[in-house]
Amino acid sequence: MKNSNKIPGLKKFLIVLAIVVIYLLISVLQFGLKDGFIVTIVSWSFFVFCTPIADAGFLLDFPVRLVTGVRMLNTEIIVWAIAATVNVITLLSNPAIYQKTALLQLFYQIITKPWPLWLIILLSAVGTFVSIYLGDDAFDIVVSNNKLSMYKRDKIRIYFSAVIFILTGILYFALLYLTHINIKVI
Repeated sequence: MKNSNKIPGLKKFLIVLAIVVIYLLISVLQFGLKDGFIVTIVSWSFFVFCTPIADAGFLLDFPVRLVTGVRMLNTEIIVWAIAATVNVITLLSNPAIYQKTALLQLFYQIITKPWPLWLIILLSAVGTFVSIYLGDDAFDIVVSNNKLSMYKRDKIRIYFSAVIFILTGILYFALLYLTHINIKVI
């Protein structure tokens, strides 16, 4: 029974992984092996820092939780540290990478203009960590033998986290609008 609950998450993970691998292949073909790899990892870090859900971290958080049982919240902290390190190194050693794609040009603007653009990163951090917190709770409930009592015990905390997540999303999109950052959603 436990395996049937893991299948949808596994499918999502495989889809996200496939997208990253395809993006890596396209980047390598377009920019060469070294720059293509750097473009891919810096693009990944954009999604870590600039989206208010744990989409980029999902590549690591979910599989680590499935295999080791380590809470996704702990893994996400490591993901943010890796993303920060990648950007510090890239900014110091090869800032021209940020001119390779429109996404990276936008990211360069965000990370080099603290006010007000770092508010995007702050709101993304809040949204990401609240979504990971909710994801950890949902995972715990799904694998629990006593789902109903666990849900009743954590209901207020889950609802409060969901409200924070929704408010963060609203503030995030309001900030994008106010700073004239136009992100087209497909």
